[in-house]
Amino acid sequence: MELPVRRYDGPVHLLATPSDFERALPDLSGEGVIGFDTETRPAFRRGESYLPSLVQFATTDAVYLVQVQQGDYSHSMREIFTSEKMIKAGVSVKDDLRNLKNLFEFEENAVVDLGKLAKRHSLKQTGVRNLAGIFLGVRIPKGATTTNWAARRLTPKQITYAATDAWVCRELYLRFKELNLI
Repeated sequence: MELPVRRYDGPVHLLATPSDFERALPDLSGEGVIGFDTETRPAFRRGESYLPSLVQFATTDAVYLVQVQQGDYSHSMREIFTSEKMIKAGVSVKDDLRNLKNLFEFEENAVVDLGKLAKRHSLKQTGVRNLAGIFLGVRIPKGATTTNWAARRLTPKQITYAATDAWVCRELYLRFKELNLI
């Protein structure tokens, strides 16, 4: 709790249509490593579940937020997740990938689960918040987790939260690589 709070404060692009995503694809495809995460509308009743509402991608210069239930993004998403040239780094990605496959079919390549990597190196705390504290020396606020990610208009707080999660995943991957943990 004594670590400094850090949020992503760079450019964030909310991709509102599939054509917006097509225009962002060259920037994303030009990256060797992107951080990624998903957000899903929370379920409060037993047996209730939802598909991902938001997919976040962090590059060197920006974060892209894709509201995947508001259009058909399958072509562009498939291009990213199947790319062997671009590393997609996230934490606890198994469920994210499984849930995304309920939206569109793909076979993922070059996906790195930083939580699994941390476990292989005998760390017990493998969530994104704990890894950010351990490896980046920062505290990531987690206040927007139970908000409605399926809302047509995301709040500034939701946007910052989502962008931070993807950005931290990219930063963690780079730090793991620097420490020869990958």
